[in-house]
Amino acid sequence: MDERGAISNLVYAYADRIDAGDFEGVADLLRDAVVSAEGNDAVYRGYDAILGMYTAATRRYEDGTPRTKHVTTNLAVELDEGGRKATARSYFTVLQAVPGQLALQPVIAGRYRDGFELGGTGWRFTSRHMIVDLVGDLSHHLLYELPEETGRT
Repeated sequence: MDERGAISNLVYAYADRIDAGDFEGVADLLRDAVVSAEGNDAVYRGYDAILGMYTAATRRYEDGTPRTKHVTTNLAVELDEGGRKATARSYFTVLQAVPGQLALQPVIAGRYRDGFELGGTGWRFTSRHMIVDLVGDLSHHLLYELPEETGRT
């Protein structure tokens, strides 16, 4: 597999893991990354901090999942000249449906800005910055309220 394909697989693995409710897997994927969000001063580094953030922020249901589908599109990967670092930008749209509570709908959309580095075991995330552009009904998804100035529709 080429470098762009390997990096793309990391981006898509994030969506697979979070939708499965596998927050430990998300934390493992991002363990070497600095995780941040636009408009928020909090920065998360390391497995425990990242696991804690996802566990405290994302509602899970009886089946262990958040009942979401993270759809990642417009993925563009750029390698540095040395071929050992890369950046990627992409869009995300989170769809959610909770039987008897929430009909299928998009609940949030925005952008990821990611950094990567090639190491002895392959490519890994070095950063993930999340930018929220559009916000719908997050009452069944998040365990906290987003600030009012964050992309509310």
